Amino acid sequence: MTGNSKDTALITGASSGIGAIYADRLARRGYDLILVARNKARLNALAKRLTDETGRAVEVIGADLGNKDDLGRVEQVLHTDASITTLVNNAGVGATAPLLASDIDKMEELITLNVNALTRLTYAAVPGFVKRGTGAIINIASIVGIAPELLNGVYGGSKAFVLAFTLSLQKELADNNIRVQAVLPGATATDFWGIAGTPLEHVPTEIVMSAEDMVDASLAGFDLGELVTIPALPDARDWEAYEAARQKLMPNLSLSAPAVRYRAAG
Repeated sequence: MTGNSKDTALITGASSGIGAIYADRLARRGYDLILVARNKARLNALAKRLTDETGRAVEVIGADLGNKDDLGRVEQVLHTDASITTLVNNAGVGATAPLLASDIDKMEELITLNVNALTRLTYAAVPGFVKRGTGAIINIASIVGIAPELLNGVYGGSKAFVLAFTLSLQKELADNNIRVQAVLPGATATDFWGIAGTPLEHVPTEIVMSAEDMVDASLAGFDLGELVTIPALPDARDWEAYEAARQKLMPNLSLSAPAVRYRAAG
């Protein structure tokens, strides 16, 4: 994944953590950048550092993607800027408390950002990618997308959506020279944990990966052509077996008659 002199990557949630590291790595791979986040001061500081260190052009957009008007401004950029060849859907929020200890309004905000914003930005980017015959979409999901029992179920459900959406995009866009990747990080050392309600120091160190290692592994997965990248998974064959089992179910998920075990006795 290396940009040519005219390639631009738009990265959401780019002011810190995973998004800021994606910005650093893609700038060093030759991409100009459009960085989106609520904290414009942090974005400006990051943009200056990356321009000074890499010489790439870096634009910043201060936007709260949970706000419809702000989201619309970013959508418009994706609709109109033909230099954008990569979209990194990184912006998101987490939750660690169980259902009975969660605020439903906060859960709705989580769904708005993790599901609605990601979907709308993808819809804004894809038509241009298809028209130009090239593009890449990197969706940051989570291991809770396949293991929702580990944390808050609404958060897990939102990340399961990201994974399912990515799998569907891959099938739909397979003939259009558009790369799609879902990244499923485990626990990662960012401010996610404090914001989600569990300070990072309360998370066992043996399961926490540095954000730098997580992003570098994810980009290595992209370079390998992976549709789904789980940075911590030691053996890729385990995912392949999981996916093979899912595919085995497909032919029998919709049939004209109920399974024998559901038919009335006698």
